[in-house]
Amino acid sequence: MRSLVRAVVLPLIPVLLLAQTPGKLNLVIVEGEGAINNVKQRTVRPTIVEVQDENHKPIGSVAVIFLLPDSGPGGAFASGAKSATVVTDSAGRATMPGFHANNVAGQFQVRVTTSYQGQQASLSINQSNVLHAAGASSASTAKLIAIIGGIAAAGGIAAAVALTRNGGTNTPTGSISGPGTGTLAPPR
Repeated sequence: MRSLVRAVVLPLIPVLLLAQTPGKLNLVIVEGEGAINNVKQRTVRPTIVEVQDENHKPIGSVAVIFLLPDSGPGGAFASGAKSATVVTDSAGRATMPGFHANNVAGQFQVRVTTSYQGQQASLSINQSNVLHAAGASSASTAKLIAIIGGIAAAGGIAAAVALTRNGGTNTPTGSISGPGTGTLAPPR
């Protein structure tokens, strides 16, 4: 009888234990990785994660904890706290509540953790605080160059028109290939 139990039941124990063990819990960044928060304009980018089961199906009604750094670049939630708990919606998504970025420029990580049916998952989301609008000076410079180029091109066209209306037969030839790149050739 004992040999029958050993032969039939013992090989089934790992299978039974595996069947009772919940699958892997996945935590996925939907939005917010690499976000740049503009301190002066008080612009903070949304941070959204999704909780998924072992088959990558979203799980609703799961608590997700967002944790901001204690010091350095980062900020605090509206209550002044450094952590906030949000419950996932029916699509398995949790949106970090708005926070106020502090006046410390630099990179930081938002830590995110969750647990469901005995399984845990965590990840870090990289973000940065900046004290000025990133790229604003280069965008302004590009806009100024485009305006000046347009004015130069318009001036070239006006000169060409004025020269062709002089009543003479010596009409200059020219072409304009783009803003600020007009060319005029002597009369032929």
